[in-house]
Amino acid sequence: MKKINSNLYKQAMGKFATGLTIISINKKNRFIGKTVNSLASLSLNPPLILFSLDKKSSSLNDFKYSIFIGVNILAKNQKILSKRFSNKKPSWGYTSFFLNNNNIPMIKDSVVNLNCRKIKTITQGDHIIFICQIIEVKIDNNKNPLIYINSKYI
Repeated sequence: MKKINSNLYKQAMGKFATGLTIISINKKNRFIGKTVNSLASLSLNPPLILFSLDKKSSSLNDFKYSIFIGVNILAKNQKILSKRFSNKKPSWGYTSFFLNNNNIPMIKDSVVNLNCRKIKTITQGDHIIFICQIIEVKIDNNKNPLIYINSKYI
């Protein structure tokens, strides 16, 4: 065992395969989306998920003050969207989406779309953890998810 540091932490966590999501909100008809791979299931009853955003994220406050949040689990063929929404101020141009019942943009052709209500935020380390209750779900069983491991898409 080695004493942990930032580089070893990144290397170790990079060995854990994750799916990729775009977390989305609507702030006064301005759509905001961020690529996130920290999505986790939290509770079955009630149906809760969690994800985190870096405290330095340019849109952190927009997410903190949003009541409704969309979670789009990306399909294998949506790598370009993952890259686009990992930029500081990504454009929704050329992104196919629909608005859910809470006017949150949801990425079309995703494996899963979740319409969520934010329940709580927790500050921990250099991130803010968002706990959200799932209100509605749309699943496409014919698609495979986009996977990320060792800083690569598979």
